[in-house]
Order: sequence, then C-alpha cells, then structure tokens
Amino acid sequence: MNILLVHGPNLHLLGRRQPEIYGHQTLDGINQHLTKVAERQNVNLKIFQFNDEGQIVSVIGEHIDWADGILINAAAYTHTSVAIRDALTTVNLPTIELHLSNVHSRESFRHHSYIAPIAMGTIAGFGAFSYDLALTAMIQHLSRAPSVDSTSSPESNI
Repeated sequence: MNILLVHGPNLHLLGRRQPEIYGHQTLDGINQHLTKVAERQNVNLKIFQFNDEGQIVSVIGEHIDWADGILINAAAYTHTSVAIRDALTTVNLPTIELHLSNVHSRESFRHHSYIAPIAMGTIAGFGAFSYDLALTAMIQHLSRAPSVDSTSSPESNI
C-alpha cells in the first residue's frame, strides 16, 4: 500500500508559526511520527512539502502510478487552487483533505475548499493528530475489499 502525503505552504514553519492555532509540533516531528506509524502498518509513505503551487501539482501527477491514496494539507491553497483540485481530479485516487486547525471556526475566507468536494473526507481541527486520523482513515479505506463502493455513504459500508 502506497500513500502520498503532501504538505502545502508555510507548513515547514510549524512550531514557530502561530502556535496558538497550529500547535507546537514541528513538521519534521509530524513526519517522523507518521513514518513510524506507516512502517508499523507495512505502508509505504512518501512525504513532500512545497510552498509553490506548481510543485504540489507536479508531485501529485508524478505519483499517479505509484500512490494508492493521497493525504493533502494544501494549507492556504485549499481555498484558492483550482490547479491542485484539477491535479487531484486527474489522478483520480482516494484523497483525504486535512488541516491542523478547524478552518470553519476561523476567518470566513477559509470556509471554502476547492478540495473538499472531490475528497473522500476532510479531517480538521485536531492539531497534529489530524494527520494520524487521516493516515488511519486512508489505511482503513485502502484495506477494504475492492467490492466496497467508495462513493456510497459511510453507513452502507459498516
């Protein structure tokens, strides 16, 4: 099982950037933790962080034949990037959008996501634990029998 994790702009500053919103955990700490979790689950996890929108689009496309699923915290690009949405739509892989903060309790411009409508789900507001939740959810999703319809409601898959 191969999972691609993409971090968007400014996430390399975690631990320093507005810790009252994003917490004190560094991106390196989050990545190290997730790598260990993935290894224990026999999951191949590739992790990238880019501040540039074009690099995010490129890494998504470059992993079309490698990844079984994508976890993405597009950060500010969540609210602005049709290009990232189009890249995710093109690769047509199960995708989970995630955020450290609860974007719906923040400024109104953060309430709209270009990614959410094409994602399996969105996890937000749990700080660094949002990444654990997203990774666990993706592993569970990819581990299901292929006969499960990923577009059906969660209740019908229980």
